[in-house]
Amino acid sequence: MSFPRLRARALPTLLFGPLALVLSGCSFDDFFGAPEDPPLPGDRIAILAIERGLRPDPSIADVAVRLPEPYVNTDWAQPGGSAAHAMYHLSLSANPRRIWSADIGEGSGDVAQVLAQPLVVGDLVYTMDARSVVSAFSASNGSRVWRVDLEDDDEDDGFFGGGIAYQDGKVFVATGFAKLFALNARSGEMLWEHKAPAPMRSGPAVNDGRVFAVTFDNQMIVVDADSGDRLWNHVGVQETAGLLGSASPAAAGNLVVVPYSSGEILAMLADSGRVVWSENLSAIRRIDPLADIAQIRGLPVIDRDMVLAVSHAGRMLAIDTRQGVRVWQADLGGIEMPWPAGDVIYVLTKDSQLVCLQRRDGRIRWVQPLPRFEDPDDQDDPIRWTGPVLAGDRLVVAGSHGQVLSVSPYDGKPLGFFDVGSGVAVSPVVANNSLYVVTHSGTLVALR
Repeated sequence: MSFPRLRARALPTLLFGPLALVLSGCSFDDFFGAPEDPPLPGDRIAILAIERGLRPDPSIADVAVRLPEPYVNTDWAQPGGSAAHAMYHLSLSANPRRIWSADIGEGSGDVAQVLAQPLVVGDLVYTMDARSVVSAFSASNGSRVWRVDLEDDDEDDGFFGGGIAYQDGKVFVATGFAKLFALNARSGEMLWEHKAPAPMRSGPAVNDGRVFAVTFDNQMIVVDADSGDRLWNHVGVQETAGLLGSASPAAAGNLVVVPYSSGEILAMLADSGRVVWSENLSAIRRIDPLADIAQIRGLPVIDRDMVLAVSHAGRMLAIDTRQGVRVWQADLGGIEMPWPAGDVIYVLTKDSQLVCLQRRDGRIRWVQPLPRFEDPDDQDDPIRWTGPVLAGDRLVVAGSHGQVLSVSPYDGKPLGFFDVGSGVAVSPVVANNSLYVVTHSGTLVALR
C-alpha cells in the first residue's frame, strides 16, 4: 500500500450529513450544550487532561500534522480492517447520509452483548449479533442475502461474544461457546467446525492460511484455514478479572502479535509459535482497584517497523517489530485500537480523551476531551466512546448515546455530528466510501 504524498492541512468544513451548513462554525459546546452562565475570563483548559497529566508538548506545538492522502479501501475484511490492523487514511465523502439500515438480530442486553465489528467485502456486509447469528447483507440496499444461527441448542443463555473475519471466500467465526467455524462467504454454508479450549470474546485474525483466535482465559489457538485442523497453540497467564470483550491478534508476514488480559503482549512466529519477544503493559503505579486490570482490550497494531499497543492499566508502548525493544512509552490507558497515519498516532483514552501522539517519540501534539456524560450537570449516564477511524480528513468516533462525532485530525477541533438513534456498540468501519455502524439495539446503519 502506497501513498503519493502527505498533506499538512485539510479543508476545515468537512462535516457529516445534512448538518454541514447548520453546524459550520459551531463550537464544541454548541454540539453538546453550553452552560447557562457566561464563561469566566481566561483560557479554557481541560481539567481532566491536567488530572491525568495529558498535555500537549509545547516544543512541538508549531509542527504541522502530516497525513497520507486518503485512499479507497474496497474491503474491511477483519477486526481492525486488516490482519495488521493498520488502515492509515481512508476515503470518505464529506457528507455521508444514511442510505439504509438492517436488523442484524439480537442486540446488547443485560447478559448478551454485541462485540463483533461488521465486515465489508465487495458487495456484501457481514455481521454477528449477540447470539452468534451471522448474516450477510447487500452493500447496495441492505437486503439480507443469508443468515446462519451458530448457537448450539444445548448452550444456555450465558454464552455470548466472539467475532468474525474474512479471507479467500470464507467467513471465520469465533464464538462465546468455544467453537470456531468457517462459512462459505457467498452462501453461509458451513465448511468446518473446530472445538476451542474456552470461549472467545473477540474476532479471529486470518493471515497466510492460518486462523488465530484468543480465548477469554488467555490461550491462543491456531488452525488451518482450509481444514480447521489445529496447528499449534500458546497458553498465557490466566487472570481472575477482566473487561468485557478482548482483542484480536495482529498478523503480518510470519509474525503474529498476541494480546492477553494479563497485560502481556507477545510476538510469535506464525508458522511455529516460537516466541520472538514479549512485553507487559501492566500499571507501574496502582492508584485504584481498576488499575489492577491490565487487559489489552484495544487491538494491537503492526505499523511498519512498530507494534503499537495500549492497556487499560494506563500504559501505551511502541515496540520495535523485529527486536522487541521499546521505542517509547506513553502514560495513558485505553480500550480502543490506536490508529496510526503518517507521522502521528491517534488514541481514544479510557477517560474519553482523544489524543494525537507523534509517532517517532510518543510526544503529544494535541488533546481533545470528549463529553463523558449525557447529563454533565448531574454526571448521569456515562458515555462510552468507540474509535477513532481516520477517514476523509477527519476522525470519526461514536458514542453509547447514539451520536457519531467528527473531529479534525490536525488540531482536534470538533467538526460536526449526527445521531443514529441508538447507542453504537462497536467502532465504526469504513469501506468503499461508506461508513457502517452497529448499534446496541442490533441495527446495522450504512451511510454513504
